[in-house]
Formats: sequence, structure tokens, C-alpha cells
Amino acid sequence: SITIPDSVTAIGSSAFYDCNSLTSFTIPANVTAIENNLFYNCSSLATVTIPDKVTSIGTYAFYGCSSLTSITIPESVTSIGSKAFYGCSGKLAINNQNLVESDYSSSSYPTYNGWLNGAQFSEIAIGSNVTKIGNYTFRGCSSVTTITVPENITSIGTYAFYGCNGLTSITIPENVTSIGSKAFYGCS
Repeated sequence: SITIPDSVTAIGSSAFYDCNSLTSFTIPANVTAIENNLFYNCSSLATVTIPDKVTSIGTYAFYGCSSLTSITIPESVTSIGSKAFYGCSGKLAINNQNLVESDYSSSSYPTYNGWLNGAQFSEIAIGSNVTKIGNYTFRGCSSVTTITVPENITSIGTYAFYGCNGLTSITIPENVTSIGSKAFYGCS
């Protein structure tokens, strides 16, 4: 592991590119952005702590971090670049309603290049503050077997779980009043 003091406010893109012996990392408390390719191909990285000041996660930030078993995206994050978690497995906890509630238009499909494209998370836990699962949100998450949907969810968007063919069970809360067309299309 590498220890960086909290006085550090920025870490440049690709700073730990191909550091495949890096096993754990705590992002300093005053860093506000996880830059593009920051942990690209850090295949031994198993734990990362993201502080509450981080507002963005760049493209390919955790690409190829195949040992990453659990990651929590804090509420402060408002944007994530495409394929940020490509090849990552294990558990993803999303405590940010903006990332789950964003509606991707039908015009962006099939060229949609979202932040979950290529991710191999087996479990996704959605935070209790989230009230809506937007269109296309978990599209193509074929490795996910379990999704925890909190009681506060009131609607599930079009194609929300499209192609989640590894999904074995999901419980829809009683507060849900609408489910979009083809929300579970391809869920075998």
C-alpha cells in the first residue's frame, strides 16, 4: 500500500497506471477528483477508500482492477467517466442518487458508453436515499446476480436492468408505482 498525506489535493491522471503490486489505497481526504486511468490495470488492488470530497471519477479510473472486491461511491460524486470500472468484480455500493436516477435517452443506445460498461460486479447495493432507478442505469451488467433495491424506490426506468442475464433474484419494493418498458429485458 501507499500512504499519501491529506495535504495532497490532487493526484494526476495515470499516476498509478500498471502498478499491479498495489493492494490497497486510501485517497487523501482533500482530493476532489479521481483522474482518468488513475488505477488503470492495478490488478492486485483489493481495497480503495474514496473520501466524501470526491466529485468525479474519470474514464478508465479503475479499469482492470480485477481484485477490487468492494467499492463504495459516496454521495459527493456527480460524474463518472465511461468504463471507469471495466473488469471490476465483487460488490458495488452506490450511495449517490444522481448516478442511479440519471435517465439515459433512447438516442444514446446502443452507443451508450456508460460508467458501468464492462464492469463485472456480482452484487450491487443501492443506497437508501435513492428514490428512482433511471433509464438504462444497469444496462449490460451481465455478471450481477444480486441487486439490493431500497424501500424508497418509487420507479424503475426503461431498460433499467436490460441484459442483466446473471440476475437470479430481485425484490421490488411496495413503494414502486411504475416499471418502464423492457426494464428486465434479457434477464434470463
